Amino acid sequence: MGDGWENLAKGSTALVAHLESRRGAMVDSILELVAHESPSGDKPALDALADRLTRRYEGCGARVERMVNVAGGDHLRVVWGEGPEPPILVLCHFDTVWPVGTLALMPIGVEGDRAHGPGIYDMKTSLVMIQAAIGALAAMGTRPCRQVVLLATSDEEIGSPTSRLLIEEEAKRSACTLVLEPPLADGRLKTSRKGIGQYTLRTRGRPAHAGVEPEKGASAILEIAHQILGVMALAKPELGTTLNVGKVSGGTAANVIAAEATATIDLRASTLDEAARVDAALRALKPVGRGTHVEISGGLNRPPMERTKGNLVLYEQARVFGRQLGLTLGEGGTGGGSDGNFTSAVGCPTLDGLGCEGLGAHAPEEQIQIESLVPRTALLTLLLAGLFPDGAS
Repeated sequence: MGDGWENLAKGSTALVAHLESRRGAMVDSILELVAHESPSGDKPALDALADRLTRRYEGCGARVERMVNVAGGDHLRVVWGEGPEPPILVLCHFDTVWPVGTLALMPIGVEGDRAHGPGIYDMKTSLVMIQAAIGALAAMGTRPCRQVVLLATSDEEIGSPTSRLLIEEEAKRSACTLVLEPPLADGRLKTSRKGIGQYTLRTRGRPAHAGVEPEKGASAILEIAHQILGVMALAKPELGTTLNVGKVSGGTAANVIAAEATATIDLRASTLDEAARVDAALRALKPVGRGTHVEISGGLNRPPMERTKGNLVLYEQARVFGRQLGLTLGEGGTGGGSDGNFTSAVGCPTLDGLGCEGLGAHAPEEQIQIESLVPRTALLTLLLAGLFPDGAS
């Protein structure tokens, strides 16, 4: 699979030993990033963290391009190496779901094999893993098998509204994408993810006094109840298609026939065909009650990351690399989305779930398993050294 891979694979014991010698420093670096709170909507906090990351990556030989973003935190395009071949794209994000001040309620800490803190698992640890992998390659006297481009973005947790185009354009000119999101609960890698749609359903009726002239009214609430039943009937769980009405509101008072009502709808679909089917059905909704109107807005926020041949080629290579490290790596899918949804949908082979093991993403118990930090970073190092995205060797 190439000289860099062969030499590194033969020296995998030395690679692990090198990373073990750096484990304490890696944990310290992770905790330093966690201590810098960076919620998605806080541009000053995000930009200050981008400054810190720029200094780190430039310190290990990268060229860092700052992607100015007036609508939120700036994004970073970090490049290691040269070469005419399409690069390996690596995806990370440095925004979190936690508001500034969370550290007072969720203090940073290390207890045995666990390190705790807001954003540590999703996904500030990964920002250190890629730095350590690049450093390990240099320490082992080799280099990535092709140019590496890291996109470190600031808005993944809110749907990537300003980074999506950047990610898609980079993916179109890349050989493959490695996504350093957390793995599945048992350490498996992710070869598929469901697509995500967000919709708002609005119904309009005709107000009237509920006691004096109810016959003159048309209830928007009764209409939205009918519509919700129709929406839920669109689900096909056996195909991975689910819907959820997560919030309903409407009306003004108990004695007034409701003039308006609103419901928010979450769609998850495993394939683009299923997403398109549900989208068309939602847009074709018609009123059930006389005198009411129905409106639908929204759409697919993230396309499905389907279990493609290209994704499986990457997984099979990762499985081989993992065996060199004593890892047995499975694969699977998840209902949650990531920026890997975008890269896979534009045809770039994508492997997700390459981050550190742990638990509690978006939860008060968020933590990483320190013991998994070295083997997962070693796996990333071998992937950077030896990937053949087309399956050749």
